[in-house]
Amino acid sequence: MPFVSHRGQRIHYTVEGSGPLVVLQHGLFMDAASWKANGIIDALAGRHRVVCVDSLGHGLSDKPAEARLYDQDQRAGDLAAVIDALGEDRAAVFGYSMGAWMAVGLAKHYPHKISSLIVGGWDLVNGVPKTPQGPLTFDLFMAFARATAPALVAWVTPEIEPAMRACFDTLAQLDGAPEAVLSGDFPVLLWDGAQDPYHAPMQAFAAANGLPFLSSEGGHVPAIETPGAETVAALAAFLDG
Repeated sequence: MPFVSHRGQRIHYTVEGSGPLVVLQHGLFMDAASWKANGIIDALAGRHRVVCVDSLGHGLSDKPAEARLYDQDQRAGDLAAVIDALGEDRAAVFGYSMGAWMAVGLAKHYPHKISSLIVGGWDLVNGVPKTPQGPLTFDLFMAFARATAPALVAWVTPEIEPAMRACFDTLAQLDGAPEAVLSGDFPVLLWDGAQDPYHAPMQAFAAANGLPFLSSEGGHVPAIETPGAETVAALAAFLDG
């Protein structure tokens, strides 16, 4: 069971297949195993060495409560440490939601580690959508998640909740994200489900900046939990390229 130690924290990851390295980074409340469940690993492992990372606070990785450990530069460093541990200079990196925020952080702080980049289920300009009353808070977000996707958050015990709060709060760290994505020496694909609040702003961002944009069925969670065969094939084709 592979782990890498970075900044005193153990980060767990899985490895499957062989070939050019692809790093998959899950979203909030998910884990490395979610990429197997949704078919992404199986679509890639015949041609790639597919690495799925448990973000700090998730899966088998450490779950400290200290908020600063979840800052974007720190967690981008976790991804860089995994790539280094596998003996590679660069990797194709595919992040979804919080994982896309982490992948953008890698583009910001370690651009030389990226050979290609998929930013899925994330608005890299505006971040988490606002409510009519103002910014979306972690407490409101957790209440919504428990009401609409209870299975997704069933594992979040009171002991783990501080780590999840830190994960959520650091998503507000957006400075330099568009510049990092647009100035990197690697191809970029943006992807969102058509019912995802991030879809319209990222489709507009892609069009304004000449980036490819993949639109699929589903809202924020369904788009990644049950992506259609055509969507999986399109994502795999980009990573193959």
